[in-house]
Amino acid sequence: MIRLIFLLFIGIGSTGCFTRFVTTDKELKKFYKNKPQPAYFTIKNDSITLFCATSGADTLPPLLLIHGAPGAWYGNRTLLDDSVLQQHYHIISVDRPGYNKSRFKNKRSAVPSITTQAIAIHEALQLNRSFKTGVVLGSSYGAAIAAKISVLYPGNFHHLVMLAPAIDPQKEKFWWFNPWIHRGPLRWMLPRFVNHATDEKYAHVAELTNLLPDWSRINMPVTVVQGDADKIVDPANLDFAREQLQGKQAEFILLPGAGHRVRWQRPDVVKAILLKQAAYANIH
Repeated sequence: MIRLIFLLFIGIGSTGCFTRFVTTDKELKKFYKNKPQPAYFTIKNDSITLFCATSGADTLPPLLLIHGAPGAWYGNRTLLDDSVLQQHYHIISVDRPGYNKSRFKNKRSAVPSITTQAIAIHEALQLNRSFKTGVVLGSSYGAAIAAKISVLYPGNFHHLVMLAPAIDPQKEKFWWFNPWIHRGPLRWMLPRFVNHATDEKYAHVAELTNLLPDWSRINMPVTVVQGDADKIVDPANLDFAREQLQGKQAEFILLPGAGHRVRWQRPDVVKAILLKQAAYANIH
């Protein structure tokens, strides 16, 4: 009983802690009060409701941004709001199905399948009118989905970028409280997005194992960026990427002192990578 009470208190405290992953519409309105805000679109078909935030002209090459778990489109604001990148890309940041405003089969539940996520997110390219190849960028678990998109749709992209990628099935991190959130009494106390991320997490090992044959099928240049102080994703995922991408045109960048949120901690590094690829797109 004492342990249960303790866990309940942890659950209440965690609710506040997890809110750092969430930005409300009110907070976004305040954030964009004195600056240009993205354009918002919702793509719907029989399977998905896909919410997208975009910036830059839709006649420029696409830059498709995919968040991790938990997360939402606004986790990519450092890239989406960059005025220099907007001159080179049509930037599209999505809510992955099951997160924030995106749905699958009209449900707000988690969508564990990497393949299903990849097919659904690819629909965001309907918004682009450039007829040019672009860059697909995934952060954390979004990197695995970005990799799958690069395999399924090689004609749409010329470069894959993975930031702090959670891609090695042998390095998936679980914490002591995960079982209590997944099936235990704390679940009803936590925000829906936390439960969705937990449900998805319990499918990560199987899904990343299913992805293993796809690494050899990637036929475009890849850039992988990892912080050596990442406490969320084991930095050894960078070694896994090196192993899986042997013989391919790939660059591996280890950032000393950087944690998991590479987009926010080292936007200069990410921006330089993307501008280099924008130059490539303009001459091909």
